[in-house]
Amino acid sequence: MALDSIRANKFRSFLTVLGIVVGIVTAIVVASILTGMRQSIVAMVEEYGTNNIYAFHLSTGFDGDNRDERNRKPLTVEDAEAIMAQTDAVEEIALVAPGIGNFGAASFDDNITYEGRNYRRAQTDGVSPNYDRIANLALMEGRFISEADNQQRRNVIVIGVNCAEALFPNSSTGNVGKVVRMNGSTWEIIGVIAKRKAALFGENEEDSKVLLPYRTARKVAPQREYLLHIIQAKSGRLQEALEDSEGILRQRRAVKFGDPNDFDIKTAGDFIQQFDSITAMVGLVAIAISSLGLLVGGIGVMNIMLVSVTERTKEIGIRKALGATRGAIVLQFLLEAMTLTFFGGILGVTLAVGISNLIMLLVPSLPASIPLWAVISGLTVSVGVGLIFGVLPARKASRLDPIECLRYE
Repeated sequence: MALDSIRANKFRSFLTVLGIVVGIVTAIVVASILTGMRQSIVAMVEEYGTNNIYAFHLSTGFDGDNRDERNRKPLTVEDAEAIMAQTDAVEEIALVAPGIGNFGAASFDDNITYEGRNYRRAQTDGVSPNYDRIANLALMEGRFISEADNQQRRNVIVIGVNCAEALFPNSSTGNVGKVVRMNGSTWEIIGVIAKRKAALFGENEEDSKVLLPYRTARKVAPQREYLLHIIQAKSGRLQEALEDSEGILRQRRAVKFGDPNDFDIKTAGDFIQQFDSITAMVGLVAIAISSLGLLVGGIGVMNIMLVSVTERTKEIGIRKALGATRGAIVLQFLLEAMTLTFFGGILGVTLAVGISNLIMLLVPSLPASIPLWAVISGLTVSVGVGLIFGVLPARKASRLDPIECLRYE
């Protein structure tokens, strides 16, 4: 009977559930994008190493840089040496002098030129020779920075794929050994970083990196004192290494008991938790928008069901005269409302899946993954809306007097 009523008023039924369709589409599309982004973030973190701990004097990760922290003194090489000496839970530590060409540091010009071609997007870092092992870095060609390169402060660089494509557009390989100019000096390319499997929006930060020996970075940009420690914990001892490293740094930086750290130290899992906290806010906004659509759709369903009760007054009277109980009348109209919203939910899910796939087709770098829980939740909520907003019309129909119904014209 519910299906007959919907088939008899197809266009009216579609307009009635349009709000529900919009709400379901919004929720599922946003959920699919956020789920895809989270999967990419997790894959990236795992590819960099799940046993790694990141220590820096400023806030890192998705929280960004806090201006109130600018007066903090940077970490030092001696801090890393102290950690290695005072705990056996740490395997080794890589040193990174991040962004030596950023923030006007030491007038270091990281614009790279080669035969009239420029690369201005370089993210220039000085790194210790063990960085490739700790960060699971793979090379497409050439070699990584050696201990001799570092100790002798050689002008050698390892470049990312974006830099290689900009400087050598007609050559996918054979770029090792070429000499480029940067910061008024010549630099030899000794390696090209391979593109990682995991990437967010098709890009990874290492695609734009230019890595040079740590000691060379200190020589060419002496005022740039920032230092990032990448601490690799021994297998199965991540938490111990984290606690030991934090305690050693607090002691060396004279942080009083009970005071917060004047540095930032995080594991790979902490970065994922940060991302989750950010996406939770986006999810709440999506839920709020979806709720408005569902509310509008629910009011539309209630309104159309009240109209249906009025239109079918005589039918209700005949059913009651033939012995239909109030419960049977209530069930009839509730099922009709729930069927109506269920079809709205199916339409919403179908459109959401189509839109998500279209987004992935048009923007391949935008990760999207449609979670099963979002589909099930969408259908469940749509049926729930029909149940809640169908109660009033169903009760009104069940309370009609059969004699008055039969007289109704």
